[in-house]
Amino acid sequence: MTTPERNHDDLPKAEFAFPGPLRDRLVAAILDGSKTSTTGLVIEYEREGEPLPEVGSRSVVVDSDDRPVGIIEVTGVRVVALSEVDLAHALDEGEGYADVAAWRAGHERFWHSAGMREVLGDPGFTVDDSTLAVLERFRVVADLRD
Repeated sequence: MTTPERNHDDLPKAEFAFPGPLRDRLVAAILDGSKTSTTGLVIEYEREGEPLPEVGSRSVVVDSDDRPVGIIEVTGVRVVALSEVDLAHALDEGEGYADVAAWRAGHERFWHSAGMREVLGDPGFTVDDSTLAVLERFRVVADLRD
């Protein structure tokens, strides 16, 4: 990890989950190096009009109080159907999943939550094996905590 980059105002924000306990756990795992991958849904990017992540792009990780705590750099991106998510990706999410089934169950709870359904504008949103997921790998390049 490099020394902190203090001039990060021009970088996009990386928000993991919604503010609260889950985000706090994910951010801690990112900063301690146990979380090196994450999963989004293609529909999320489409809904928000955002491009998919690109290898080499950097973003500022924010905590639940919207404070910048780190900078990550994308090292890999794959778009796959949920049925194709592999064990290595699930393990590298750093959330303690022992297998892909546990990873999938945990992510479905999040994707099927009221908050996520509200973000997507679909109160009945569900995923299935064919739902397209964005599998992103990253590394921490700067720790912005004092």
